[in-house]
This record gives sequence, structure tokens and C-alpha cells, in this order.
Amino acid sequence: MLHGLWSPGAGLMLWHDPADDVTAAELPEPLGSIVRAARFRHKAEVLVAGPYGVEKTQVRAHALAPEAAAGVLLQELPRHAVAGDLRYLAHVARGLERWVRAGRIVPEVRRDDGEWWVRWRLLGGQKQRAWLAELTVAMPAALRVAGRPAEVLEHLTGELADPIARLQISRRPGESGPHPLLRALVGDQPLETGSHRVAAVLEDWRTSILADEPELVLRLLEPEADDLGEAALWRLEVCMRVDGEAPQPLLLPGDPNLLRIAGDKLIAATDAYPRLRDLPGDTRSMDLFLPTEVVMDLVAHGAQALQSVGVKLLLPRAWRIAAPTMKLKVQSPAATETAVGLKGLVSFRWELALGDVVLTPAEMSRLVQSKSDLVQLRGEWVQADHRMLAAAADYVSGRTDNTETTIGGLFAELAASPVIGVPLDEVSATGWAAQLFAGERDAEPVPTPIGLKAELRPYQQRGLSWLATMSRLGCGAILADDMGLGKTVQVLALLVHEREIFAGATDIDQSDRVGPTLLVCPMSVVGNWQREAERFAPDLRVLVHHGAARRSGAEFDAAVADSDLVVTTYALLARDVEELKRQPWQRVVLDEAQHIKNAGTRQARAARLVQARHRLALTGTPVENRLEELRSILDFANPALLGKASEFHARFAVPIEREHDENAVTRLRAITSPFVLRRVKTDPKVISDLPEKIEMTVRANLTVEQAALYQAVLDDMTDKLKSAEGMERKGAVLAALTRLKQVCNHPAHFLGDGSALLRRGHHRSGKLGLVEDILESVIADGERALLFTQFREFGELLAPYLTERFGVETPFLHGGVSKQRRDAMVTGFQEEDGPPLMLLSLKAGGTGLNLTAANHVVHLDRWWNPAVENQATDRAFRIGQRRDVQVRKLVCVDTIEERVDDMLRGKSKLADLTVGVGEKWITEMSNDELRELFALGSEAVGE
Repeated sequence: MLHGLWSPGAGLMLWHDPADDVTAAELPEPLGSIVRAARFRHKAEVLVAGPYGVEKTQVRAHALAPEAAAGVLLQELPRHAVAGDLRYLAHVARGLERWVRAGRIVPEVRRDDGEWWVRWRLLGGQKQRAWLAELTVAMPAALRVAGRPAEVLEHLTGELADPIARLQISRRPGESGPHPLLRALVGDQPLETGSHRVAAVLEDWRTSILADEPELVLRLLEPEADDLGEAALWRLEVCMRVDGEAPQPLLLPGDPNLLRIAGDKLIAATDAYPRLRDLPGDTRSMDLFLPTEVVMDLVAHGAQALQSVGVKLLLPRAWRIAAPTMKLKVQSPAATETAVGLKGLVSFRWELALGDVVLTPAEMSRLVQSKSDLVQLRGEWVQADHRMLAAAADYVSGRTDNTETTIGGLFAELAASPVIGVPLDEVSATGWAAQLFAGERDAEPVPTPIGLKAELRPYQQRGLSWLATMSRLGCGAILADDMGLGKTVQVLALLVHEREIFAGATDIDQSDRVGPTLLVCPMSVVGNWQREAERFAPDLRVLVHHGAARRSGAEFDAAVADSDLVVTTYALLARDVEELKRQPWQRVVLDEAQHIKNAGTRQARAARLVQARHRLALTGTPVENRLEELRSILDFANPALLGKASEFHARFAVPIEREHDENAVTRLRAITSPFVLRRVKTDPKVISDLPEKIEMTVRANLTVEQAALYQAVLDDMTDKLKSAEGMERKGAVLAALTRLKQVCNHPAHFLGDGSALLRRGHHRSGKLGLVEDILESVIADGERALLFTQFREFGELLAPYLTERFGVETPFLHGGVSKQRRDAMVTGFQEEDGPPLMLLSLKAGGTGLNLTAANHVVHLDRWWNPAVENQATDRAFRIGQRRDVQVRKLVCVDTIEERVDDMLRGKSKLADLTVGVGEKWITEMSNDELRELFALGSEAVGE
């Protein structure tokens, strides 16, 4: 017998018991053809008859998307060959078809895959809810494995309504009409004019159609004043609301028709929220009586479930849900009266708040003693987690008086004393400390320096003021602006500002003059700093410390003394650290500071050894993979602020990365935010003249040759893992991962045999064929594209091929390109008549370049680190770009590339929590997990 299961994650799953002999010839078309071609590669959990009754088991299944599922379920299914669960799904589909024919469907606008689509959905209403209620009761037990019956039906009908409606429309061909919404609906194409406003208008229209139907409203009434103990019962009043009037309680006896409608809707409500069942009721009405624990769950969880079936919950007016939060009040004298910086003295005290109400000690004591999550506070009912409230009150009770310490000691207190589950909501300060905690918004304004040959944007002006404030307070800082927002010009503005202040002052001793700034950067952007300094700050004396003929000893000392800005590389920072330590630096600046994200490297150790009055780190990605990277960078800027690496790991990294502890997030943000200025260009308050960045994942099929090579690599890895352990096992997994990505790129890349990219005029790689199609459109439209790969050898294969294929020069920028040639490539590409295509290796071309001539970015293979890939994308999406930037990330279907891409979609959220893991996490998987992740899927190979 052929079975069916509806999975919200996969659609219609066809399966059969391995012991059954399913004969495809007995099945009607198209089902017979589908079963014959199916490889049943998916896994599904189902209920089957076992020796001790019904039990769960895993079976191999074949998944059908909603469009294909609709065609299968609407055909006649023979009872002798098809099980009851699949016939039930067909019954639901035929019911949907009847609703479609009756016209009880409406269009809606949804946003999927970055575009707006018009889809059909059920109209809703009493009759359709009654139909769904009957189906819920009749659902076979085997179909309830995927979730609660109501949820399964909601997803099933929501997914099948549109394809079934389209099947009906296709049988009645006609013109789609001139309106874009109608064309998108009938033609199944994106709606270019789609927006949230259009979606809301359609939803309001659907609601208006149902406006004449009475609405069920549940109104929660608080207990009487003399019945507020733990055993108090709350009345849940059952009301009906007609035509927008006030809700009216339902009394017994009453209007039979209204009572019948209310009964049907109350059944749907109890199905959606089962805790309303088996509760005591009122004999004179349909009202229910709820104990306090059910009331709290109803408000926290039940209201949303009721809303999903069209039932509204009204709470008492004096009711709110509040989470306990901590507040820190810091006091300090004016900056002119005392020392400032991390050694400056401050006093502080803690407060505990519920919502916006700061609790008094007496209130804290009373709320803790109540031992309930629902309490009355200042005339209002407040729902709060009693366990969290008690822990916070215990912590705060001994810290309500002012405590004096240094600001560094205060940060140590924040780092060392967590309150489990209670976030730090607010830090407020007075005196000089207010400048530190206020960030850019209240920094003392600094005018644009006269000697700066640039017009600063408003957010850059605020950045300059913040940098000047941090320098004046003697606190190290991290300028973590998004790539392309102009960190370079803000730093140059700071240097020019300081020198102009010194030059115009008459009361500053010459021994206190502004010393030189040491700027450390990757080799690839040394020339960029030279050019930007010459362009924006021509009066600054710039010394480049680089090359075999670089100065040393007394000659270097003299050159530094005669310079305002000394530029060197990370490699030379580690090599010449003794020379650099000798100098009286005003400031050390690390550009692309992620180069010291690993605190134990020679570069990171050398950076911490060079002394300066002020330390500044520049990076667009303060967190790439792990929070320890932020600690390493901040440890350079403000040594020991976050404690030892082991302490930071236990207090912050583990709770945030593994447990998503919001309390740890807020504490870390409170400690780091005074020293980190982070602006992103998607924030409209930062900049309004950048276009949109449209990102999409584009999928290619493997060729037969690629599939065979892929399977061979997988088999080889499986054999090696049988006996490998420890580092040998990790090495085998990473090596296989690299080889599989090479196979997905091109067989010639994997084999390294110098073979041609085409065979008899046909593509050997599905991915290269897709790239060629994309670039044809780009060039035909007169636009330009950047293509990134992490493999230099793949770029060297592609560059001559693309040059020949499109008849245009395709420069390839990689780590082996000299600085002079690299600069020429960038300049040539940016020119008006520059080449339309440019290949770049991800490491060499991912940072420090301005390539706004391109408005297309193609990631040929994936680094699987959102921060690194976004850095590369920002070569085109930055200031100066005037067109929408389209970003395509290529993956091969049903391979390791697609699976890891799906798994890591949410990885970039880590950096947003406080201000991604490369590929090594894959090595920690079990052998079975690796086989499933790496396995070649049934849809991988194209035609």
C-alpha cells in the first residue's frame, strides 16, 4: 500500500512499508510515473503496527512540492493500492477544489526569497472553519505525527489552495489583463510593485468581506477584590461582536443561531488552545472560570493560538506583562575636577524595575514573598517570572547604596556578577562618565578641521566627535562602521583635528605636543592609506615603513619624529616590534583589526606590546566567527577590560553562543558599547543615498561527471573515517570538504589535470553554465560584475575562459599580484571604459577595495562565513554606488553546498547580538551526521 504524510517542512511525503510490494502499474497517472521514478531518499517518521501495538519508526520517503502534490491528490486513487492516510489527504484536496470552484478564495501578497508574490488563499469564515473542524476530528492518527491536527491542516490547506486554484484557472484560459497584480497572479511571476502596504490592503479587503459574520471575543475579568488568593478564579467571558459593536456576553437561553455560531467557534478555540477544556463553567452563560496558572499561560501563549483561529482575547485594562530588568546608575564629577578614563573614580548603585516601574525595597520584598507570577503592583495586574524576580531582588538588595570604585572596577563588576535570566536594561551616568556611556549621540561636537579636504557626512561628523572624546578621556576605542562608510576619512579627520588644536593653543608645553600615529594595516591597503591621506589630509606628513630598504635604528627614530602618520603592515609589526616599541606614539591604529582576532598570534602579541597614549581599532566585522575575537580586539584597545580569555569564555562566549542567554548579551553590550561605535549602512539614520542590496541564493545542478566525482570523494572519506580519530579525523573531513567544493566548481578544478572546461561544446560543470548565463545578461545590459572565489586555481581557470567567451579582458586579483599591478587593476576597473568583469580571490580582494563600478556580485563558491562574504560584497555596495547591487551566492543542488547554506542562514546574527564558525564545526559531527550532510541528493544532477 502507498501511504502519504503531510510535512510542514517538506510537503507531501509518499512512503510505503518496506515489506509491502507497491506496484506502480496499479497507480493512475501521474502518480504511477512519480512512484516509478522516485528514489525515496528522504526520511520520515511515521506510525506503523508493531508487535506491541502502534509504534513510531523512520521510513524512506519521496517528497512532492505543493504544485505536484495538488495534481496527485486530485486524481482518483484506487482503494486497494492506496492507504487511508493518503486518501484522507486527497479528500482534503478535493474539498479545497470545491471551495475554489465556489469562489471562496482571495488573493494575498507574500514576500518570499526577497520578492513579492501574489498567491491564492481560502477566504475564511464560519463555514470554512466548520469544515476544518470536521477534518480535524476525522484526521487519521498516522497524520498527527507531523504536529497537532489543526496545525497540520492549516499548513496543508495554506500550501495547496494556490496550486489548486491555478489548476482551475489553467483550464479556463484568458487574458490576464493590464493590471500588474493580475498579471503576477495569473502568470505566477513576481509583483514588482509589491510592498507591505499592498499586502495590508488585500488583507483588509478580505476582512471586510467577512465583516457581517459575528466575531467570537473572550474577555478576561479579574477576581473580586476580596478573592485575590492563590485559589482565585478568573472569569473568561464568552462574547459575540457584530458589525464592530461592543462585545456582548452570551446568556443562556438566547438566540439559537447566535449560540450555534458561538459554539462552533468555541470548539475551534479549544482545539487551538486545549487548556480551555474541562474548566468549570457558569450555568447562566457560556463563561468559563480559570485558575491563576491557566490565566498566565493563556496570556503568554494561548492568546496567539486563539488569534490564529480568529478569536480575540481582551485583557483587563489594568493588566500588563513585564519582565524584570536591571538598571545601573553611575555618578562622577565633571572632567575638570578629577582624573578620567578607566582609572577615574565613580560611584554606582543598582535598581530593579518591572517594565518602566522602578521598585522600592518594600515592593521588592512583597513581590518576592508572594511566590506568584501574577501580582498587583500600584493598582495594576503585572505578570512577571517570579524566579527571575527573586534572583534579581536578592542581587539588588545589597547594592542599592552608592559604591565607589574606578570605572574599570565597575566594568569588572559587570563582567563577574551575572543575575541569571535578568538583562541589564539601562546604564545612565552623570559627569565625565556620561560622555563615555552616551556614545556618539552626546559626544562633544567637533567641527570639521580646516585642513581636511573632504565634506564629512553627518554620521562621519558624529564619528569624529566620538573619536575625539575617547581620545580625550584616554580610552581605547573600536570604530566598527560597516564596510564602505568611511572609517579612513574619520581617522584622518581626527589626526588633522588634533594637530590644529595643538597649533592653535598657546598654553601647551612643547613636550606635550601631539606625537605621531602608527597605523598598521594589511599590505593590500597600504597604498590606499597613502592615496587617501594625500587626497583628504595633504598637510599630514606620512611615512610608509615597508620594504627591504625600510629605515631602522637612529634613522628610523628620526624619520618617525619628523612624521605625523607612520603606515606599516601586520607582518612588519611582528617582525620590527622592538623598533616600534621604542617610539613615543600618540596613537596606535589597527586597520582591518580582525587580523588580531586570535589573541595568541605574533601579530596580536606585538600589537599589545607597542605603547601609546591612545589605541584605536578599525574593523567592519568585530565578530566574524567567535566572541573571543571581540575580546582579543578590545584587549588591544583597553587591556584587561574583559578579563582573562578563560574568564571571558565562561562568562560570555558559552552563554551567548551556545545558550543564547539574553542576560549575558546585555551585560557584554553594557561593557563593550562605550568603547565600540558600530554603524551599518542599512540604517536610514546613517545614510540615505545608498541603493538597495538584493541578495539571492542561486542553485545549479551537477553534471553526471561532477556527480560521479562527488560520490567518489564521499566514499573515500567514509572509508577513512572508519579508522581515523582525533586530528587525523578532522583533517580527513576538512580535506573532503575542500575536494567536494572543488568538484562543485568544476571537474577540471578538482582533477587539476589541465583539461578543457568544455567537452564537445558542452559544459562539464553546471555551475559554470549558470555563471555564463548570468554574465551574458549582465554584459548585455551594459553592467559590470565582481566574481569571488576562495580558490586561486579556480580563478586561473576561469579568467582566460571568460576573456575568450565574452571577448573582454577579465582581470584576476589574487594574493600573488604585486601591489603596483593590483592598483592598476582597481583603477582600470573603476574607469568608465573599464572591463565589465573582474575575478577576485576572497582573501586578497575581500577587503580594502572600492569597486563601485560593479553592481553585480557573484560568489562562485562559499566561504560559509557571512561576515567574510559581506566584506567581499561591500567592495561594490559602498559609498559612491548609485545602483541597486545584486548579490548572487551560488550553490549546487542537493550537495554539501546547499545543505550548509541552509544551516548557516542565521549565523550572521551572532555579530548583531553584541555590537559565524568557519568550517571547523563540521569536523565535530558524528560519522552518521557527516554522511547525511555530505550525501549526494536525488535532485543534484541536471539533465
